Amino acid sequence: MLSVRLERLNDLDEWRGKARRLLVAGMKPSQVVWRVGSEESGLFEAGDDMLPNTDGPIGSVPRQFMDLATDVIQHSDPQRFAILYRLLWRLQDDKHILANAADGDSSLLTRMASGVHRDAHKMKAFVRFRTVEHEGDERYIAWFEPEHFTLEATAPFFSRRFAGMHWAIITPYASAFWDKENLRFGPGGNKKDIPAEGAVEDDWRTYYGAIFNPARLKVAMMKSEMPVKYWRNLPEADRIAPLIRNARQMEEDMIARATTQPPARHMRRKAREVTEETQPIQSLGDAAEAIEGCRRCPLYEHATQTVFGEGPENADVMFVGEQPGDQEDLAGRPFIGPAGQVFDDAIKTADIDRRRLYVTNAVKHFKFVPRGKRRIHQSPSAREIQACRFWLDLEREFVRPKIIVALGASAAQSLVGKAVSISRMRGAPIDLDDGSVLYITNHPSYLLRIPDPETRAKEREKFEADLALIRAHMERLEKS
Repeated sequence: MLSVRLERLNDLDEWRGKARRLLVAGMKPSQVVWRVGSEESGLFEAGDDMLPNTDGPIGSVPRQFMDLATDVIQHSDPQRFAILYRLLWRLQDDKHILANAADGDSSLLTRMASGVHRDAHKMKAFVRFRTVEHEGDERYIAWFEPEHFTLEATAPFFSRRFAGMHWAIITPYASAFWDKENLRFGPGGNKKDIPAEGAVEDDWRTYYGAIFNPARLKVAMMKSEMPVKYWRNLPEADRIAPLIRNARQMEEDMIARATTQPPARHMRRKAREVTEETQPIQSLGDAAEAIEGCRRCPLYEHATQTVFGEGPENADVMFVGEQPGDQEDLAGRPFIGPAGQVFDDAIKTADIDRRRLYVTNAVKHFKFVPRGKRRIHQSPSAREIQACRFWLDLEREFVRPKIIVALGASAAQSLVGKAVSISRMRGAPIDLDDGSVLYITNHPSYLLRIPDPETRAKEREKFEADLALIRAHMERLEKS
């Protein structure tokens, strides 16, 4: 039996190098035992010094296997190295194993990869920084206990999100450090070395109390999204029990509060008839003024106001959503509600600066039906999309974006003139008549409507992958 030793817990390149040498030596999976770090070898195990060195390519595997291995190598199962090598060995004879959903190894690795994805998502959601003083400067430190070895792959997210902070994330097996310029890693630590309380703890408690919606409380779902095992490291966790106990009273108080219906000043303004397009539209500013008098469809009758696009007039990229929501309708600005927050978070992950984007909607008025004191979103009809295309065409004419991104089916329909399937069209650039390139993906609100956490995480990854394509296209434009 051959003992193959790895120095690191989750280094794909190290594992791949050893696996290639094993293939050259013709070592079957049953002849190999994988050891990590200082783990002792068995009495009858030979060392891997006898393995031949190799620099050239050895065999081939589908790209899907390497993508899977990138995730699986982070899993905490001690058998991950052996299972990966077993599948690698089998792929030398049958390149189609991964397409077989009934294959045991392929199915097991897929489940392990899903577990790693969930763990990385939980890290992004439940890391809580605490403040510490260091030589008169404010630093931030967090303790987290991942199920798997996901810190190295997830830490770049925090370096993008908190680029202007000095921070450290300590886990039992490794630590990550960011000094505003460089990300580096070190050994793990202990929770007792982390400050018990930080200045931002009260901010988290206040934030959690503010976003808690008693009308939508589902304890089982909440525990699925925020597993109890993470509560001990969350400063807001001490608010959960009292919020649940008082949920019914809070719901009654919320119902008694003012509605989101437009204020009286809006009704007075609506009483004044405004004639559309009384002046020639020669600029984006002219269009923003003229749209206030839009009567092209009946949606203006009940909406608070038109919600025109915003962003640089010479933006290279234009994002087109469906229509304003309740908060956008009241504020008069696009993408500032819950879906807008998902959008902002996703483009930050993709390293896209929203200040460089022109953001608008296919339909400029909020379409809704009243339900008591609430306004429930309704999708615009094909007639309403067509009526509002006049304004979207003006925005495209004046901004002249090189890349247009349709967020959702209504936006795609407005831009291509017919209903399209997002699942078939996403990821493939479409050349438009004006020389711009169109990408189609889901609307961020779609992610908010998915009840299953695992499905939502997968769809979030697809959405972020689409945005990564946009970012890559933007970089090509910058170099050209």
